[in-house]
Amino acid sequence: MKKADKIWISLMNFGHKMGCHQMAERSFFIKGYQFPICARCTGVFLGEVLTIIALIMGLRMSYVFAVILLCVMGLDWGMQYIHILQSTNIRRLITGMCGGIGLTYFYYLILDYMIKIVVH
Repeated sequence: MKKADKIWISLMNFGHKMGCHQMAERSFFIKGYQFPICARCTGVFLGEVLTIIALIMGLRMSYVFAVILLCVMGLDWGMQYIHILQSTNIRRLITGMCGGIGLTYFYYLILDYMIKIVVH
């Protein structure tokens, strides 16, 4: 077995443990290898990383905007789930990023609130 195959299997196992369904038709591929997480989970991960970077840089948003971003992802997922509109991997990636940004910002708000309670 090639080293690349071993790495890919390890990443796929990690993606599965993280809770991703890893459906091939809902995942991206690079050089014949499926991403270890689906397009939506990839977007969520990217959104989380971007939000952490933005927070470190001092950027903030309103909690209302964070809710809207979460709703964007939920709406795309919901329409696909009840068969109103089939999503695409690009739309899953984008709406996943929205959800990742909104969710991570909520984590920040909760953590910030808890720190203020403890400090004061």
